[in-house]
Amino acid sequence: MAGPASRSRRALATLLALSALHTSSWAQSVALQGMLGSKALLIVNGGSPRTVAPGESLQGVKVLSTSGDQAVVEIGGQRHTLRVGDAPASVGGQGSQGSGGRIVLSAGSGGHFMTQGTINGRTVQFVVDTGATAVSLGAADAERMGLNYRAGRPVQMNTANGSAQGWLLRLASVRVGEVEVYEVDAVVTPQSMPYVLLGNSFLNRFQMKRDGDQMTLDRRY
Repeated sequence: MAGPASRSRRALATLLALSALHTSSWAQSVALQGMLGSKALLIVNGGSPRTVAPGESLQGVKVLSTSGDQAVVEIGGQRHTLRVGDAPASVGGQGSQGSGGRIVLSAGSGGHFMTQGTINGRTVQFVVDTGATAVSLGAADAERMGLNYRAGRPVQMNTANGSAQGWLLRLASVRVGEVEVYEVDAVVTPQSMPYVLLGNSFLNRFQMKRDGDQMTLDRRY
C-alpha cells in the first residue's frame, strides 16, 4: 500500500496541472460580516474581510446597495440580499448538490470534479483526487483554518523542489453539500496549493459512481 509520500507526489502533480484551470464556474461563498458606514464588510470564499462600497466589486461580487445590517449584492447577474450574522451564502457556479447521504458533482473544465465545501466549518475549494490517500491541503490553507497541523505526525514528502516535511493529522469534519463526514485523515504540505484535494480518506466513506460528466457519492453506513 502506497504511503502518504508517494500519494502526495501524485497529488502535487495534479495540482500543478490544475492550477491553470478557469475557475469562474465555481460556486462562491459570500458572507456579510459587518457594516462600516455605508460600506459592506464582505468575506468571499473564506478569505479575509474586505470593505466594499456600493458600486464596487470584490472577486466578482458587486455591492449594489446597503441599508442597516444588510447589503444587496450582484453575482453572475443575479441579486442576493446578505444580512449580518447569517451563514455564508453559496451562490453561482456548478458546485455540488447534496441530499441526505448523497453528493452529486458535475465535472468542470478538463473533466475534473471541483466543488466548494468546508473543513471544520471553514470554506474551501475541493478537487476530487482518487489517487490521493488522504485529504491534502497546503500550509497556507491550514493556517487560515486555524489547524494546529504542526502538532500532527511528521511525514517526508517528495515534491517538485525536492524532499520536504509534511504533517499527517485528523480533521474534525469535512462537508460537501449537505453531507458532513467526521474524523477525516489529512496531509498538510508546506507548498501552497491552489485547491484542496478531496482524497480517499473522505471518498472511501462513499460508494462512487460516475456517469459521463456527473459523479454520485452515496454514503456508506
